[in-house]
Amino acid sequence: MFVGIDVAKDRLDVHVRPAGEAFTVARDGEGIEELVGRLSKTAPALIVLEATGGFETIVAAGLGAAGLPVAVVNPRQIRDFARATARLAKTDALDAAVIAHFAEAVHPPARPLADEQSRLLGELMARRRQLIEMIGAESNRRRMLTIRRTLKSVDRVLATLKAQLEQIDDDIDTAVRGTPAWREAEDLLIGVPGIGPRIARTLIAELPELGRLGRREIASLTGVAPFNRDSGTLRGRRTIAGGRPVVRAALYMSVLVSIRRKLPLALTYHRLRAAGKPAKVAIVACMRKLVTILNAILRDKKPWATA
Repeated sequence: MFVGIDVAKDRLDVHVRPAGEAFTVARDGEGIEELVGRLSKTAPALIVLEATGGFETIVAAGLGAAGLPVAVVNPRQIRDFARATARLAKTDALDAAVIAHFAEAVHPPARPLADEQSRLLGELMARRRQLIEMIGAESNRRRMLTIRRTLKSVDRVLATLKAQLEQIDDDIDTAVRGTPAWREAEDLLIGVPGIGPRIARTLIAELPELGRLGRREIASLTGVAPFNRDSGTLRGRRTIAGGRPVVRAALYMSVLVSIRRKLPLALTYHRLRAAGKPAKVAIVACMRKLVTILNAILRDKKPWATA
């Protein structure tokens, strides 16, 4: 049995293949309890949900807690699959059927769900990014103002945002340093030149698979693995796609720091540039090398050592 669930704000449309059974439950505690009870009886091989801006989290957590195999996939994959199978009509019930068909045909891997503590750290890091963006926006607005009253209004907002940022930083520090596994991972990561506490905590929160996958898998998951664009005699330029933008941004900043401060990774960058590679290609190659190194360090529990 393969199950597809279309997640909306207040309801869940469910489709089961190959039985063709379809039903709807509410997206609340009672509805999820009913869903778990019905699906547990069928022992599905895989349950697939789309990532829908966080609405899927409580559903996936409820199913995972019951020991059911769950995979949360990118909605783009589902829509591409629907177009490939000529399913152009779109309703919640039809979407659930397409998701179930996708589960049966593609069989994406079920991944272990983050526990409550991991979700808390992820939300804290996301909130920190939001506060920094708001502080930047208010600071930009302040530069355009000349009237004292409006300046004081912006200053009050900035003071509030900075106080909240300081509190979030304290909460993140408490969460990471209070968890032995995260504390060990952070100590190993910040030992790598170019990796500071903020980047280390971003990797811990946004890339929990670090240290558990092979080098090719972790590069692909991060979004720094190049994909071929070849057809016949044509050899297209390889490009990166997908992955996790937040992690990629953290790796990018780390590589820039390494280049500017002439840290060990800068040697790889300058070697590639001397070989004629464009700057962006060389930077992405350094990002891929960096995440591979970090993956090996956490996997082997061995600190950075200069070769």
